[in-house]
Order: sequence, then C-alpha cells, then structure tokens
Amino acid sequence: MTATALTQGAHHIGLTVSDLSQTRSFFIDSLGFEQVGEVPDYPAVFLSDGATMITLWQAKNPGTAIPFDRKNVVGLHHLALKVQNDAVLDKLYRSLSETDGVEIEFAPESLGGGPTKHMMISIPGGIRMELIALAA
Repeated sequence: MTATALTQGAHHIGLTVSDLSQTRSFFIDSLGFEQVGEVPDYPAVFLSDGATMITLWQAKNPGTAIPFDRKNVVGLHHLALKVQNDAVLDKLYRSLSETDGVEIEFAPESLGGGPTKHMMISIPGGIRMELIALAA
C-alpha cells in the first residue's frame, strides 16, 4: 500500500451471473471457495477463499441478459485471482479443461514474456476470469 492511497484493497467483488447455482458450484467445487452467506430472496450468495469475497447475484431474466462483450461494454473486463504457484495453475488448467461450463481462452503462458504465468477462462455464469501465478 502506498502512503497516499486512501483505500486498502478489495472488500468484495459483486458479479451478476446467468446461473447462480452453476456459478456457485464452480467457485466451491473447482476453486475451493466456501459459501459464507446468502440472501435467497435476492437471490445472492457470498463466497470466500479466505482472502477475497465474491458476491454472486442471479440475473433477473437470464434468457434475455446481455452476454459479456469485453470490447464493447463498459464495466468489468475480467476478474483476476492469484494462485499459489505454477504447479497450482497447471493443475487448475488440467481440471478446468474437463469442467462443464468452463471455456479455456488460453492455457497457462508467460505474462508479457516474464516469469509470471497466467491463463484466461470463461466460467459458468458468463464471467471472464484470469488465474495468475506470480513469479517467486
């Protein structure tokens, strides 16, 4: 944190998704998040990996919801989550390649030619996600 920053990192990230149940299952089953709360009437669920909280909201009309378009819609371009190391990133790549509703945009590769590796996916619910293993 810089001496001039008035914020202290993200408290939570809220995402509207087309299928709340499927997206919740992805975070819990594929990434190991825990559900820490929910508001069934909204409907919304709150998930955490111990460092980041994700709030998922069900789109009101999933059939007419506008799908993500990273080049033409103002707003979230993607969500980037850190993983422990290259081995975890590679393990996730193998696992997610076989996970229903996940589309691999690109496999783990060097970020900008440096030692940090990352991959990009689309997860159930229509969110674009980057998984990144920072260089040690």
